[in-house]
Amino acid sequence: MWFCNYAGMTNINQSIPDLSAERARIPPFAFVLTTCIGVIGSNSLALGPIAPEVARSLGADVPAVMTASGAFGLGTAASAIFLGRLIDRHGPRRMLAAALILLAVGLGGSAAAPALPLLVAFQLIVGIAAGIALPAIYTLASIIAPAGRESETIGLVLTGWTLSMVAGVPLSAAIADFAGWRTVYIVVAAATLVACAAVRFAPVTEGSRGKQVGGGRATSPLAALGVRGVVPLLSACAAFMAAFYGVYAYIGDHLHAALGLPVSANGLVAVSYGFGFGGAAFLDRLIDRFGAGRLLPRIFLAVAGIYVAMAAANGSYVAILAVVFAWGLANHFGLNVLIMRLTALDPARRGAIMGLNSGVTYLALFAGTVGFGAAYAASGFFVLPLAAAGLMLAAASFAARAPR
Repeated sequence: MWFCNYAGMTNINQSIPDLSAERARIPPFAFVLTTCIGVIGSNSLALGPIAPEVARSLGADVPAVMTASGAFGLGTAASAIFLGRLIDRHGPRRMLAAALILLAVGLGGSAAAPALPLLVAFQLIVGIAAGIALPAIYTLASIIAPAGRESETIGLVLTGWTLSMVAGVPLSAAIADFAGWRTVYIVVAAATLVACAAVRFAPVTEGSRGKQVGGGRATSPLAALGVRGVVPLLSACAAFMAAFYGVYAYIGDHLHAALGLPVSANGLVAVSYGFGFGGAAFLDRLIDRFGAGRLLPRIFLAVAGIYVAMAAANGSYVAILAVVFAWGLANHFGLNVLIMRLTALDPARRGAIMGLNSGVTYLALFAGTVGFGAAYAASGFFVLPLAAAGLMLAAASFAARAPR
């Protein structure tokens, strides 16, 4: 619409919406949603760094402690798939507030857990809450986005993952060192209650992507799968997320075992990825300009190229850091555009569709970690980015088949 060369009056008429879209402000409520992502991400990423301290406190080993992380992931996947549809009936804001209360309860229980089985049980509750909260957050982000700034709004909300990775993980480790691992969960629970209060009372301004605030019909997961475009985009999501989690799970061990670097070197990898992921938010307006429909396959192809570069750079720490920064940048664009495409398919079923998206994401986490783990044990790290590049080619193919 920027290059239309019809008669002068046509140009004037077409320029007016674009100028107003440029002036439209992203609602402050987007920052509330960013914070919600941050507290959920802080829990999902916190257990790894503090696992040795948790194991010592509860009289277990680290692999046993990490079963709590598995319970969180499975709870998130199941909840997102089967309960995300309730967002369409009761409204995303009400469901998000309820999910955050349940999240705080699970975090408080995790802090007080006297034995590992109870920690696993409470992390399952946290996962159930997150499975409702995440699709509600993405649904709200699409609803409040101003015309012409959809990708910028969603991109801002997605920087909550950067917040949890760059700030949440180091802070969790520091708090565990100085005040014990239980304090980590107490702090995150308190932050969750603050976020819940903001969700409940902060004013919300609806944007341009349809008014769907509840009172609709709770669509079954199978019915949501019947929406045209859902299956190819969810297939692309599965390949995209399996590639990411499969590589990310083992890059730290590769640095330690193959390159002889200390475990602390992994922290800089997380920071590099987080800065790339967060920095991409400043470029999100390009998505609105060029169109999400035609960009998604190209973004996935770019991510495939980054994985090939990672395979080539696997012997150099500095080169890996540079590639990981580009990886975070490209993955931000991929996730942003994927969410835009999915939420635009059927506004009346956004909750159910985003529930399926979150469910597929966490199932892909499990499949990618297990499948890439077998490949890593057999052949080393070099093959993992190449396998991920193959998955991204499949993701690009699926995305190209989805209707725009």
